[in-house]
Amino acid sequence: MALEKEIATYQANLAELKQHEGKFVLIQNDKVIDLFTSYDDALKEGYKRFGLTQFLVKQILAVEPVYYFTRPLNAVRMAS
Repeated sequence: MALEKEIATYQANLAELKQHEGKFVLIQNDKVIDLFTSYDDALKEGYKRFGLTQFLVKQILAVEPVYYFTRPLNAVRMAS
């Protein structure tokens, strides 16, 4: 699964990261690289350091939002 290691790293470090809620974290493999105030800054740094290799930029949230869909997502693609 894509970004499996990075998501696991985020979850493993969430207790500490919650102190920085609202900021954006840059993670590659099993390492938290740095924190940023904007998504764009984190993304730019990720591309600068890692090029096209896999990395994760994620906003730090104490509570993750849950999204509900009223119809299957593949139905939306087929209707387009």
